[in-house]
Amino acid sequence: MSSAEQTRDGVSLTNLDQPLAPETGATKRDLVDYLDAVHGRLVPHLRNRPLSVVRVLRGQPPFMQKNLPKYTPAWVRRASVWAEASHREVSYALCDDRRTLLWFANQRAVEYHPTLATVERPGHPTHLVLDLDPPEGAAFGTVVAAARLVRQALADAGLSGAVKTSGAKGLHVFVPVEPGTGVEELAAATRALAVRAERLDPALATTAFIREDRGGRVFVDSTRAGGATVVAAYSPRLRPGLPVSFPVGWDDLDAVAPADFTVRTVPALVADGDPWTGSMPPPQRLPADLVEQGRGIPVARVQAMHEGKRRARARRAEEQGSGPAARPR
Repeated sequence: MSSAEQTRDGVSLTNLDQPLAPETGATKRDLVDYLDAVHGRLVPHLRNRPLSVVRVLRGQPPFMQKNLPKYTPAWVRRASVWAEASHREVSYALCDDRRTLLWFANQRAVEYHPTLATVERPGHPTHLVLDLDPPEGAAFGTVVAAARLVRQALADAGLSGAVKTSGAKGLHVFVPVEPGTGVEELAAATRALAVRAERLDPALATTAFIREDRGGRVFVDSTRAGGATVVAAYSPRLRPGLPVSFPVGWDDLDAVAPADFTVRTVPALVADGDPWTGSMPPPQRLPADLVEQGRGIPVARVQAMHEGKRRARARRAEEQGSGPAARPR
């Protein structure tokens, strides 16, 4: 077996010295070694959750894989989930152990996006999530300031959460909820919290789903509910330098940057423990008034779809109104 091939935990690893993707500056070996080094931290956040991964194959653009390929080994645990959008059953992986994670690494799976609910209780997410997306070119301090608005909105509702870098430009705020919380009430509470954060400083934060309406503000995304996925803590991201989504203490946000956390730096940072689990408050009951407020707030994605159609109709009407046929004769 060449130095570019080896076996770990019964998984054959191949072409380890090949570049992973041009923009990452990393090899497949770098990815495999990282995932193996942190498997004890990453796998618990993937276990029992239907998993989507972002893969990058040589000479092809990256793609998100949900449905397991036919050549998947029989020992990879899986779950069939009905996909309403495509009207079919999707066979998702359940990445429950090191062996499965190494198999994914050999498939050049870089990013790991589990669902917010476990396979046993698909209608009951374990966490409420607000995804903070800064405008293009904004300093990291901008999204940190928006995260503090979310923290204040949570505190005002009697809730608390933990925060991690997204591994890209933004931040994710996670709020663990008590078992039995339903999708509809969690989605409503998420919308209400986003609106409350926006109202604290509307010049900084916005809930506008349509990008052109954000006006250079941080987008507080309330749509990560229900069957949505969110990149896991300790997952690499397909970006220059292979950054990692990493937990940060609220009081430490001003002292870090997303680029501090990469496949090269993170193994040492988690050698003695799991800071994501350590920073997570206990599960909490969602306040009834928060849920009730959220029920009166339109779903951002649906509202944006209707608004997009309305604007398209207005543009067509304007174009027709200014055309030759509309001119008086």
